[in-house]
Amino acid sequence: MQIPGLGQVTEDVDLGWYQSGPVPVPVLGGAPCRIIIDGYDDDPTPEDFHAAIRTFLALDRSALVAATPSIFAYYRDIMNDIVAEGDDDWFVEIQSPDDVLDHIRFGDRPVISRDHYGDRHVYVSLECECDWEPEHGLQIVFRDGRTVTKVGPYDGHLTNSAAYADDTLDGVVYHMSR
Repeated sequence: MQIPGLGQVTEDVDLGWYQSGPVPVPVLGGAPCRIIIDGYDDDPTPEDFHAAIRTFLALDRSALVAATPSIFAYYRDIMNDIVAEGDDDWFVEIQSPDDVLDHIRFGDRPVISRDHYGDRHVYVSLECECDWEPEHGLQIVFRDGRTVTKVGPYDGHLTNSAAYADDTLDGVVYHMSR
């Protein structure tokens, strides 16, 4: 099957999604990624997927830089917990939001899917590793492939309002879970 913006994709029948071949992703420094497309066949407006793919693949690093205050807030919350628990073995020193991206290893399988329970937009979700939270990592979510609208530990949710079943969190990029 061909999906605009990705070309030929292969179907994973067991998982029910499509996967592209390696595609350079400029927002991730041009790293080659295999894009996962979930829910495409049954979607009434696949053009929304095409637009999100096109937009995401056109992003540059500035989209991530705009999210660094929220990512840094996540880092600080984790470090505050580590200090409170007296577990200095896991402490990672990051001076400012300007340095936080240096402590992230971006995933190479962005997942594009529609939010069927909330605002019905198409999102790109990226599972990453980060130095400060080796167990839960970091999830970065781009609404419509355009703007980072959620960061925090990887939980698979596309929005914080969905993650916490709380509509007051609509539009909140980072939400401390405690």
